[in-house]
Amino acid sequence: MTTNPTKTRPDAADRGGDVRLAGIGKTYGSFTAVHPLDLTVARGSFFALLGASGCGKTTTLRMIAGLEEPSSGTVHLGDRDVTALPPYKRPVNTVFQSYALFPHLDIYENVAFGLRRRGIRSVKKQVGEMLDLVQLGEQARRKPHQLSGGQQQRVAVARALINHPEVLLLDEPLGALDLKLRRRMQLELKRIQTEVGITFVHVTHDQEEAMTMADRVAVMNAGRVEQLGAPADLYENPRTTFVANFLGTSNLVEAEVDTRGGGDVVVKAAGGKLVLPGARCSAPAQAGGRVLVGIRPEKITLTHADDAGSVPEGRNRITGTISNTSFIGVSTQYVVDCAACPEFEVYAQNIDRDPRLVPGADVVLHWDPAHTFGLDAGQSVLAGTTGEAGTAGDGAA
Repeated sequence: MTTNPTKTRPDAADRGGDVRLAGIGKTYGSFTAVHPLDLTVARGSFFALLGASGCGKTTTLRMIAGLEEPSSGTVHLGDRDVTALPPYKRPVNTVFQSYALFPHLDIYENVAFGLRRRGIRSVKKQVGEMLDLVQLGEQARRKPHQLSGGQQQRVAVARALINHPEVLLLDEPLGALDLKLRRRMQLELKRIQTEVGITFVHVTHDQEEAMTMADRVAVMNAGRVEQLGAPADLYENPRTTFVANFLGTSNLVEAEVDTRGGGDVVVKAAGGKLVLPGARCSAPAQAGGRVLVGIRPEKITLTHADDAGSVPEGRNRITGTISNTSFIGVSTQYVVDCAACPEFEVYAQNIDRDPRLVPGADVVLHWDPAHTFGLDAGQSVLAGTTGEAGTAGDGAA
């Protein structure tokens, strides 16, 4: 018989469980790690703080946990102001990248530790339910060193959840795992969160990880929330060049606004014209103004120049020459040299590959105007790219 671990905890509606940060900020001397920000995490949601090393995401998490004292602002968990409370008095538990399991205790006793510390003697039912939740019931009497990294991480999650926190904080919990195991654990964590129904706040620098698991994502950059929203909305409708580049890849073309009407914006770029929906243009769109036109590589179709006449009417189009190709199995990635952008990227699924699409071939790049977005041209087109100061990196801070 399958047990239901949610029945051992209070009903979510009675526990509060949302996280509200009001004007929360952190400075270290003259350095500002987190600029004052307001953030609300909905009760029972899976929320991700996403950003590169040094962006302030871990500092924000540590202020929620009580491990860092904010320089300004307040932290509310449900209806309680917990800003002045020490970590052990807050209804939160934290799971770190290092599993921090007790090597001399078996898995059962690692999970039971929190209950025993609180003086609870009858732990068998709760521990059994938690081990079933993380699918480790058969491993109960093994020691941590006898488990894989993914199994150890699940033990750490079970040990945190058995204390029935209102909020579970996860600080790069999958960072030590290899790629395939990390992807499997992403699905496992989402399953666990869905089953227990409590609020998860997850810190990561991995864009795919945040997009896979989270209901909402706050993209952080240089101590500020750059953009907040559902993963699909952030990807499809970035509001800044940092978000456009940090979440996947974007081709950004400098253009001049020609006309605006009927809900569309027409721009001039590289001697031609492109169309984008006015609703997807976050930049001022007056005639003569500058705008960055964005398009994701997978939205583009690549057609050999000899077949240019087959391109449907109404498509945005740019001509260029293939400079490089990379076969990566499910797709081929093309780099095209064109007047609009010297390194225009196109991702094409390997279904019916055209053997003529090789370096040196003249091509037409075309796409549905509805897939185009517009950004303020006053931003750096490199923001959010690897190596750019304050942009994508491999750390977690």
